[in-house]
Amino acid sequence: MRRICQGMRSRPAEIAKIEANMLERPSSFLAAAILAALVLGGCAQVPADPDEKAEYEALNDPLEPVNRAVFDANMYLDHAIMKPVASVYRDNVPDGARTGVHNVLSNMSALYVAGNDLLQGQPHRAADTLGRFVINTTWGLLGIFDVVAENGGPKPHENDVGVTFGVWGLPEGPYLMLPFVGPATSRDTAGRVADFWTSPTSAVFAAQGVTWISDAGFGAGLLDSRSRVLDQMDDVERNAIDLYASIRSLYRQQRDKLIRGVDSPPPSPASLPGTGVPPSQQPEAPRFP
Repeated sequence: MRRICQGMRSRPAEIAKIEANMLERPSSFLAAAILAALVLGGCAQVPADPDEKAEYEALNDPLEPVNRAVFDANMYLDHAIMKPVASVYRDNVPDGARTGVHNVLSNMSALYVAGNDLLQGQPHRAADTLGRFVINTTWGLLGIFDVVAENGGPKPHENDVGVTFGVWGLPEGPYLMLPFVGPATSRDTAGRVADFWTSPTSAVFAAQGVTWISDAGFGAGLLDSRSRVLDQMDDVERNAIDLYASIRSLYRQQRDKLIRGVDSPPPSPASLPGTGVPPSQQPEAPRFP
């Protein structure tokens, strides 16, 4: 096990190649990523020094060496593939078309978001989300136009099973960096597994034998999310002393705001493909995908 861990820490390019190959079957990717995280649990070593041990426990990142290797691989893929493609997409596709893609993805996730609103004891928020879905699907041409928000109605919001678990009081658990998926915690990872079984629209697509729609939505979600944070991520990369630690902090702040019911801000670098795609912008579950 120690040799495996050491090999992962020193070979981000090889890890990135493995991740890229796994993307050929996105429907099985999440399970493989989670399994890898569990297997690598043996890489964690608790420091003996009291001060170092206290810091170790405060960060709650027992797999940090391996997480950093996976993060490097994620960033390698991002710089090699996602960032160039997202830049071409942003620079060449008209704003209106990109907004329409984003609106459709948001509308596809509405039933999933509303379900989590109900599980969190927020029926009024769930009603707003369902109302948005009905109106935008009909008058908004399958969600291309956000008719509700454009006319002063409620705006879309993020929600997922991981947030629901947090609202229910489940502990966050150790921090994880999942291959290509990006940052997570044990609680959020469990939520992603639950997502596989709780997505209404993906279940409909699967029943009709058109799972390619979910796969297409997954790819569109990656492209949409990455293109919306190009400038923010460049700023973070230029200014961060430790990019991995910055992303870890941003991710935890974002998740904490969602759990406390604070309306989420514009997309942050913590929501990048490879550093975590916001669930509400991903295609309907299986969340990957």
